[in-house]
Amino acid sequence: MAREASRTVAVIGAGIIGLCAALEIQRCGHKVVLIEPEEPGGRQAASYGNGTWLSPASIMPISVPGLWRKVPGFLLDPTGPFVIRWRDLPGLAGWLLRFVLAGRNWAQIEACVAARYPLCKDTVTDHAALAQEAGVPQLIRREGLIFVYRDRAEFLAEAREWEMRKALGVRFSQIEEDELRRLVPQLGAAYRFGARLDDGGQVADPGAYCRALAELALHRGATRVTACATGFSITGGRLQAVETDRGPVACDRAVIAAGIGSRDLAREAGDAVPLISERGYHVVISDPGVELGAGLMPSDGKMGVVSTPQGLRLAGQVELASVSTPPDWRRADILLGFARAMFPALAERFERAGINRWMGHRPSTPDGLPCIGAASACPDVVHAFGHAHTGLIQAPATAKLVAALIDGQAPPFDAAPYSAKRFG
Repeated sequence: MAREASRTVAVIGAGIIGLCAALEIQRCGHKVVLIEPEEPGGRQAASYGNGTWLSPASIMPISVPGLWRKVPGFLLDPTGPFVIRWRDLPGLAGWLLRFVLAGRNWAQIEACVAARYPLCKDTVTDHAALAQEAGVPQLIRREGLIFVYRDRAEFLAEAREWEMRKALGVRFSQIEEDELRRLVPQLGAAYRFGARLDDGGQVADPGAYCRALAELALHRGATRVTACATGFSITGGRLQAVETDRGPVACDRAVIAAGIGSRDLAREAGDAVPLISERGYHVVISDPGVELGAGLMPSDGKMGVVSTPQGLRLAGQVELASVSTPPDWRRADILLGFARAMFPALAERFERAGINRWMGHRPSTPDGLPCIGAASACPDVVHAFGHAHTGLIQAPATAKLVAALIDGQAPPFDAAPYSAKRFG
């Protein structure tokens, strides 16, 4: 591939994907224009509210064999870990069918896992390097991550997933009850076994981290346009500008990294991507009385439980609904219930603590893979969206792939699995 001369690249979206992409594109010698209607790192962004985990083991898609049997329950139980809003079912039906089919056999899961791993494997070291450059090395923690189980049998029930991780080189160690008590003395007695991701890490404050990366990009010469991108000006198959609600932004290349807003932009660039909001919730308990070293994930809750500068954050839940549907704050209350169950000695303290609730839109494709690659209508437009709940983890590798495509370099790993063309 022939390397491109210096170009002006419009990066649409200043969430974690867009910011990492902007920095990698700058590293290749190109000028960056960040197009973002709101402040980087703000509460509006999925990047702000995630579970903070940096896990090289986040290789499993949600849809796995047998999941289809649970779909009726997802519709009927408004308090379960996976919820589908009835009122939004007609608009979600096509996506749900693709979602179930994507996980209909283990051969497909193994292919998906193989494609996800290059996006996850170096996440901690890559983020640590970026944080060092941005002057905030303290925001990356490297104490590992711990899955906690009620007993060894629960861990063994997930043996197939752990074996796939092990086969790819993900390091983990099993933790017996005595060691678990030593590592997390406040953890409730119901949890008696653990699996520690030895190379896992955490972004202590994702909002502050995104702000620091944005400042770094601006310091290195990026310009910021406070606007909402609406489409593209393409002449003779070549990009002329990104159209925005504040007027056109001239550029030679563009990157679509607008999170849940990427679907309409991708359509403008020739690709009909089935992208929906996998809505996530978090609660932050201020002054919780517990300071975790490693982040935790309970087997019965599947949410990230982490210490942040603001307090104890519990982040997770999967709710499929339209972007315009109001939040269901019962989802946040479920997270609070898990906080009390995990740390029963602190339950009364939690009742008196300040509680911050958040809901955001994680852009999700049905097959568990993001869209990364050239748009169908114009190769000057590059997709970089659809990472669902692993955008923070997959951002650095996505950025390297996007920068290589923009710069005309050979990609660092095979980009074919992420092409938007897979959706027809």
